[in-house]
Amino acid sequence: MLNKLMGHYCRVLSVVMVICLAAMVFMVFGNVVLRYGFNSGITVSEELSRWAFLWVVFLGATVAVHEKAHMGVDSLVMSLPPLLRKAVLLVGYLLMLLVTWLMFSGSLAQTRINWDVEAPVTGYSMAWAYGCGVVFALSTGVMFLMQIWALLTQKD
Repeated sequence: MLNKLMGHYCRVLSVVMVICLAAMVFMVFGNVVLRYGFNSGITVSEELSRWAFLWVVFLGATVAVHEKAHMGVDSLVMSLPPLLRKAVLLVGYLLMLLVTWLMFSGSLAQTRINWDVEAPVTGYSMAWAYGCGVVFALSTGVMFLMQIWALLTQKD
């Protein structure tokens, strides 16, 4: 049930990424055309497209964690006996969970620090730029906990 819910969540993240990519293309291309064709431009497009890129990167990494699509070499782990393989995988997941916690605490601190800081062009809160790390860490933290649970409850 939780895996299905996480699958739906990742599909929503994929839609958000598509929207962000489309907005980035529209803003950057429109700005190029306006600059070279009409000697003007959209001042907020650089800032907003940079933020959209940040969100695409972090949401994409979240979806990749769910799909286990990050690059890895597991030839050594797969050659181990089942009990040792499980132990090595558990240590790996726990280390990833630790790094996720560090990412969460750092991103949350930066989000809080920059909550009242205004972006130079748009005037929006800079917390939007740092909030993508919080969303990433919360999402992947849940995913790693689910993977640890699945590893510990599977039969050998």
